Amino acid sequence: MLATFLAGVLLLGRVTYATPPVFAHTLYGQNVLAEEAFSRNVSTCPGYTLTSLQETKTGLTAKLNLAGPACDAFGHDVANLTLEVNYDTETRLHVNIYDADNSQYTIPSSVIELAKGSNDPTLKETSDLVFNYESTPFAFWITRRSEPSAQPLFDTRASSLPPTPIPPVFPDDNSTALDGFPLVFEDQYLQLASALPLGANIYGLGEVVASSGFRRDVGTNGGKGTIQTMWARDIADPIGQNVYGSHPIYLEHRYNETTKRSQSHGVFHFSAAGSDTLLLTPPSSLVSLIEYRSIGGTLDFYFFSGPSPQKVIEQYGELVGLPTWQPYWGFGFHLCRWGYKDVNETKAQVEAMRAANIPLETMWNDIDLYHAFRDFTTDPVSFPANEVKDFIHELAENNQHYIPIVDAAVAHQVNDTDVYDPYTRGVELDVWMKNPDGSEYIGQVWPGYTVFPDWFSEHSTAYWTEALKNWTELGVEFSGIWLDMNEVSSFCIGSCGTGANWTNTSVPFILPGDPGGQVTDFPEGYNAAVWGTSGNMTINGTLTYNNNGTTQSLSKRGRGAGGQKDVDLNTPPYAIHNGDGDIAFHTISPNATHAGGIVDLDVHNMWGMMEEKATHLALLQIYPKKRPFLIARSTFPSSGKWSGHWLGDNFSKWAYLYYNIQGVLQFQLFQIPMVGADTCGFNDNTDEELCNRWMQLSAFMPFYRNHNERGAISQEPYRWDSVADASRTAIQVRYSMLPYWYTLFANASMHGAPPVRALFFEFPDEPELFGVDRQYLIGRDILVTPVLTPNVTTVDGIDTGIFPGRGRTIWRDWYTHEVVNATVGANTTLSAPLGHINVHIRDGSALLLHSQPGYTTTETRAGPYSLLVSQAADGYAFGTAYIDDGETVPPTPNTTLEFKARKGGVTIASKGDFAVKQKLETVTVLGAAKAKPQEVKVNGKKVDSWEFDEGLGRLVVEDLSIDLNESTSLTWA
Repeated sequence: MLATFLAGVLLLGRVTYATPPVFAHTLYGQNVLAEEAFSRNVSTCPGYTLTSLQETKTGLTAKLNLAGPACDAFGHDVANLTLEVNYDTETRLHVNIYDADNSQYTIPSSVIELAKGSNDPTLKETSDLVFNYESTPFAFWITRRSEPSAQPLFDTRASSLPPTPIPPVFPDDNSTALDGFPLVFEDQYLQLASALPLGANIYGLGEVVASSGFRRDVGTNGGKGTIQTMWARDIADPIGQNVYGSHPIYLEHRYNETTKRSQSHGVFHFSAAGSDTLLLTPPSSLVSLIEYRSIGGTLDFYFFSGPSPQKVIEQYGELVGLPTWQPYWGFGFHLCRWGYKDVNETKAQVEAMRAANIPLETMWNDIDLYHAFRDFTTDPVSFPANEVKDFIHELAENNQHYIPIVDAAVAHQVNDTDVYDPYTRGVELDVWMKNPDGSEYIGQVWPGYTVFPDWFSEHSTAYWTEALKNWTELGVEFSGIWLDMNEVSSFCIGSCGTGANWTNTSVPFILPGDPGGQVTDFPEGYNAAVWGTSGNMTINGTLTYNNNGTTQSLSKRGRGAGGQKDVDLNTPPYAIHNGDGDIAFHTISPNATHAGGIVDLDVHNMWGMMEEKATHLALLQIYPKKRPFLIARSTFPSSGKWSGHWLGDNFSKWAYLYYNIQGVLQFQLFQIPMVGADTCGFNDNTDEELCNRWMQLSAFMPFYRNHNERGAISQEPYRWDSVADASRTAIQVRYSMLPYWYTLFANASMHGAPPVRALFFEFPDEPELFGVDRQYLIGRDILVTPVLTPNVTTVDGIDTGIFPGRGRTIWRDWYTHEVVNATVGANTTLSAPLGHINVHIRDGSALLLHSQPGYTTTETRAGPYSLLVSQAADGYAFGTAYIDDGETVPPTPNTTLEFKARKGGVTIASKGDFAVKQKLETVTVLGAAKAKPQEVKVNGKKVDSWEFDEGLGRLVVEDLSIDLNESTSLTWA
């Protein structure tokens, strides 16, 4: 939930160049620098010369000196730089270019603790990656040791890049003119460019809703190119613009046409500064390129050698931190709405879900819960604290959970008689962000004028812990926390509350659902003027889609700027492509000040991550034995250590059903695997068909929550019979797969392996898969092929139904166990009537499942297990299952089960110290034999409760009651 509604009220439009000083005076109420005569052209920038090179134990260090007169393109050139190169591990290379005076801001280890290198001197000769350089002008390139003559993985040499000057690659954007590719290091502008293979396969660089899909547009094959801006922004899921999070990490996947093999590598720019990252292919160029343009920070790069996509992701996770452990209940179905008028209506949703027999694990409340929209409160009329507490206890008695929202901004006291402890306690502990003069920075959010926690302040985590603990003692005994608006968002520009009338608690726009703010939009193809506001798929037996409707197309080492002189904090000379124009719009101002004199310009993108870290640590204090469950909106590298993420304020449009997939895939790369979209859409009204398909899709995503906005039609899954039916079926499958999901997330937390995977992650040598993002894999074994377009009953055409493996892999239908007769390397048409989502099992897999899915994850987990084995043609299959109590913070007792199959047999091995109480009751083996076996044995003893389906080659052995704490063998002859 956010102030989506500001977009049409206050939108300024993108500012191409620096804001005029007179405007800055108006916005920020203080003196700013006069406009300097910066050239805004890098063609005369001299680059740098390398001198004083010294070999170190694990790499080298050198000085970089400005190679000629300063160009002062978008700031003042820094004359002296330091280059450090370290071979951290066999697969990770660190190249850091920073100013010798350490004036530029660098992220301290107290905020993000990156993994240290192995300090192994042999890596200079054995590392997978090799650092190469030229001294004058300084340039570097990264190669693989195994392929020294291949095109470099990263190459900053001017000779490898297109000749300049190049006219604007985007004709309507003069900033895409490429004047030259020198290394530029100024106090307010940094630039570095690298050549890429023509039409490179680039993934990552987010957060973004990209029209090109999971694979980024580099400007070939009809594409335009990409400008990815890193500036955390409160905006409702725009296409191709910066949004909530900033993740300057990309994965490149290269295919060798000669060898028919592929390799992946990764590049990570470790910086919190606002920036543009350009992916372009100039006309007639033989290469594509990536160019980094940053308004602060340093050029601190990490390179990961892969060589597989999964290895790149794991290596990135090893550096920034592996994902937090998730509680088992977090994988259940969650329900929320902005607009539940009171605790009774919230409770009624729980009762309605149970009456419809649609499983519900967790109930959420949006800001309706609050008194006067204030954090850490409950409304005394609509959500009395005692009634909220009773409701939460009722949920707990039914093995269900409760999560409330926490907004980033804390209400400012309106007058001396106003009693609001979260504000006054923050004053006592001095935890609020400041104006440059030391006064409180006061913005405007839901409760009116607000202050913002400064996560750099000494007592901020203690303050946050105390506020959350007091809330639980009030009665809001939450199971987890939902962190919203943490980009951080403010509805005005500058410290607008300074000297204002604090009793004015209004917001500068109409809330959805209020008079004048009616929510009228429906998905494309549904015409409410003709069919009314039910959203039904059929009315009086007539299909509503496109029937008199309209179709729409959707297309601390460094001090930082706070300690520098003669820099423009609020309007840097290079204007990044912030979708809102001025970088102070809809957020706190760049000159807002943190403890130690740090200015927000340097750390803006980290605010959300630092809040997530503080909240995670607070929950560990409040519930020491329980894993914190957090879902947050604004994220940054390392956020996955502390929190999960939802994909923000999406729209009830078919395109956003598709965007759901690319968003989840992005965050696997970013090491934030617990992620999902607002199911059925948040903004606007959904309809029956879209919600039906979306409830199915989200059942096969990590985070599964239905949530929509105030004033829109209700979209709880019981509202339409067809959606209720589809939801029950999909959730039953999801809950049966929970042991598989849980194991994937355990592997993510231990090793960084992504639970959700693009098809090419598992089949890297099949180029037809490199752009596929309308299907995806859960782990290595489950292929999901959803319907993403309206009014169809098959998956084909644009809704790709491709089966990886080029005929060498056997895919079996999840529901029927039939082998798919797939078209090799091309689309296969699949039946997909309303209420059905195609799911297929890969051969060679062995999946532990819950055999009796229940209403909650607790009920489900209490039941017996089953084992599903899908054998390859040679009889091989393999799988593991990680089991622990699903709640305790690791290290905790755990057991890993290992399943192996061969022709005529399956073995189960158990290793660990967690006692598995539930028995294995059923084993199903697909591809077991061509003819009916003569006998089946368990641990050498003949059993009688088995069936064989010759048409499917399926053996089902039941009533086993196998103890999973012991080794077991099942054989057939």
